[in-house]
Amino acid sequence: MPLESYEATGRRKTSVARVRMQLGNGTIYMNGRAVSEYLRRDSLEMILVQPLDLTETRNAFDIHISTRGGGLRGQAGAASLGIARALVQYDPQKREVLKKGGFLTRDAREKERKKYGLAGARKRFQFSKR
Repeated sequence: MPLESYEATGRRKTSVARVRMQLGNGTIYMNGRAVSEYLRRDSLEMILVQPLDLTETRNAFDIHISTRGGGLRGQAGAASLGIARALVQYDPQKREVLKKGGFLTRDAREKERKKYGLAGARKRFQFSKR
């Protein structure tokens, strides 16, 4: 009998994370490496596991995350959304708690494009009156 697995996708800025969860003992891997080794910062690891801590399922699942694009912070945010979505697949009762915590909402903020005639997205070139 194969183990039941739950798959979900999370996105943040230009990062995409594909999450696969199985019942297990709480190991988390990102791109084939342990999450603490991959993210290298406790704050990013905390962002990643917040949905698990909220639903008190931190040690209930083995999680494999495949991420692409963006930086480490964006990848951690994308993985957090993916984990929250996979938890809802596992138990639809957890949806209300995760929704109230804001973990099922995709953060839509993106980098604003540079406009022609300006130095950046909004910054202008230096003005000289004389």
